[in-house]
Amino acid sequence: MGIDGSFWRAIAVFRVASLVYAAVLLVGAGGYARPMIGLLVIGVMALWTVATIFAYSIEEFRGWPLLALDMLVTLGCLLSTPLVQGVYQQDSLPITATWMGGAVLAWGVHGGRRAGAAAALIVSLTDLWLRGAGGLDFEKLPVNGTVLFFLAGVVVGHAARLTRKAEERVQQAIELEAAGRERERLARGLHDSVLQVLALVQRRGQELGGEAAELGRLAGEQEAALRELVRLRPEPPAAGVADLRTLLQKYGSASVTVSAPATPLTLPAAVAGEMAAAVGAALDNVTRHCGTQAPAWIFAESDGGVITVTVRDEGPGISPGRLEAAAADGRLGVAQSIRGRIADLGGTVTVVSGPGGGTEVEMSVPADL
Repeated sequence: MGIDGSFWRAIAVFRVASLVYAAVLLVGAGGYARPMIGLLVIGVMALWTVATIFAYSIEEFRGWPLLALDMLVTLGCLLSTPLVQGVYQQDSLPITATWMGGAVLAWGVHGGRRAGAAAALIVSLTDLWLRGAGGLDFEKLPVNGTVLFFLAGVVVGHAARLTRKAEERVQQAIELEAAGRERERLARGLHDSVLQVLALVQRRGQELGGEAAELGRLAGEQEAALRELVRLRPEPPAAGVADLRTLLQKYGSASVTVSAPATPLTLPAAVAGEMAAAVGAALDNVTRHCGTQAPAWIFAESDGGVITVTVRDEGPGISPGRLEAAAADGRLGVAQSIRGRIADLGGTVTVVSGPGGGTEVEMSVPADL
């Protein structure tokens, strides 16, 4: 249930306590014009208290439809005050007493401090209107309740937002720790199997010479890359922002041309790093399938709130169905290194290719992440 559940349980306790307080005030008060209607209103408040305790305990129900209904029921009970008391005195409490604060707290927890302040404003203006806003005597008007409503809505809303962020950071730390343990487990398994086989192929290739030597060299490169992969630990998400152009310029070389706009392509640092890594994976595919000296182009642009990076080559192209077959066989270069990274950022990847026509990989992410 998380931290949200604790907030909603606290609001439930507040509703019950304030309901009891309102009932005690009604029983102890004298001179009400229609006490039986007052008991009826207290009954409605009790039923709604039970209903909200149940509804807010279910995460799927916590939304603006329920919050709006909560506010309407609260205002309805508040509007019954003149009917019960006969004359709503400026210095008296409404029939709901502090019970109407439950809706204010609920809005604050769900929508943050602005929603909490808005709910407090709605309840306070309704209360002032009932008291006769046109001829208010502000010296007799109990403003403490209004001030407390605003403080409760803003403070509780702000606290709920901060605690959610703290909970997200804790969850990220737990996931990073779990990823590190999984990486260590995979490293042990790879060391006992794949890495030893690659090392053996490298040695035997060098001994045999000829085409086997080239095979051994490739095996050695893959062994080194795999050892580096399992050695690295996952790092916490980078803070701040970064200019994607700077990260892409690092790929520029005699065979790779980078074209970017004059204005910065600003993204959160972690997002920019992941997108640059996806571009690197696309260039690795160019090298693997077209050779180390094959020309490639990187185009970066920003349009309509979307940042797009395109990697293009003039290689042999990709035959239809080849990417799907590679993913099914466990070769996840495009599926994992490119599509997976961009999908995690909420973006899209489009691959345009054909036999003999080169390949174009277009990666797009929202600019307002």
